[in-house]
Amino acid sequence: MLILAAILAIFVYGMTAAMLGTILPDLSTRFHLTPKQNGTIAFCQAVGLILASIGVGPLIDYEGKKAGLVLGLTLSGLAVTLLPRSNGFRSIASHLFLLGTGGGIIVTAANALGSDVDPAHRATALNLLNIFFGLGAFATPFVSANLLGKNATRLCHLIAGLAVLAVAVNLAAPIPPPTSAQTFVFSDVRSVLGRPVLWLCALLLFLYVATEVGVWNWLVQHLIAQGVPPARALNVLSFGFALGLLLGRLAASQILISVSGLSVTLAASVLMAIMTFAMLQTRNPTVAWGLTFLAGASMAPVFPTTIALIGDRFPRMTGTAIGIAITSSWIGLAVSSRIIGSIAAGDGSIAAGDSARLKKALLVLPGMSVLMIAVNLALRAVTGP
Repeated sequence: MLILAAILAIFVYGMTAAMLGTILPDLSTRFHLTPKQNGTIAFCQAVGLILASIGVGPLIDYEGKKAGLVLGLTLSGLAVTLLPRSNGFRSIASHLFLLGTGGGIIVTAANALGSDVDPAHRATALNLLNIFFGLGAFATPFVSANLLGKNATRLCHLIAGLAVLAVAVNLAAPIPPPTSAQTFVFSDVRSVLGRPVLWLCALLLFLYVATEVGVWNWLVQHLIAQGVPPARALNVLSFGFALGLLLGRLAASQILISVSGLSVTLAASVLMAIMTFAMLQTRNPTVAWGLTFLAGASMAPVFPTTIALIGDRFPRMTGTAIGIAITSSWIGLAVSSRIIGSIAAGDGSIAAGDSARLKKALLVLPGMSVLMIAVNLALRAVTGP
């Protein structure tokens, strides 16, 4: 039941993480949203993620992981229930803020729970858990394009139903309360904040999520601007990027048995820089699918393996340390979305004439990946290979 509770929670979050990129073209058309407004919507989701992650770490350490999971899933379910009732830019932005708040709580709580499952193989366990993030992220664009006819309302109702199921499972699961060794103690905060390894891991997640969520939120728009039909662009996102994340984490869970987490994240950062640049250079849907798949596979181990590194280094106040690092990751989401939206802003829409501007904006993604290489090298200097 513990494993099922964590899996369902992270699966629901995976579906909500891919939802904005999946429904954004439809929302942009229906409400005549500009690229800058699209960027602001993504920014509002990021603000929700940031604020939730700041507060949820101490909550998890003090009240337990069950409280965090149930709260996060409830807020996410409420947000996707309200989203189809949006009547314009402002209401969409407010509902995405609520969705971000729920998502930030889920990610911190689910990864903190997964971190406790097998401390001896924490990186492997977290990569296996986050396979279900990839599965949820794969399901959203696939189901939308192939089963729901790109109907955003039906997609939201489906995710809301799964969130209710996940809440029921988490309420029933015998998730243990925090022990005295794990619980939040205010006087210990300084010792957590004073360790360079936490801030380097936080910076790595900042850059990583800036890159990953940039793909989720903007790849479909980019492909459509290159002349790819919308349904096919959604399938590139699902069968390419999301499937790459899913299979990449499955492979990484085995590799990490014999290879250090720092070596895996360094190799992943190098491959991310290459693949995210390459996938922006083609108009061919088949080639775009292959390169996007490789980009997703390259990114796959970074987030769970970095969380595992934090769990290894912070056996006390684990939720607080993970929450700080995840907060940094959502700040990366906010920064990348605002930059991409601002650079891509044209005359009010991303049409054929705006494709070059959008492609230029998306060079933020390989740029962030290059910076990740430097952070990985600094982490190796602090912690050893």
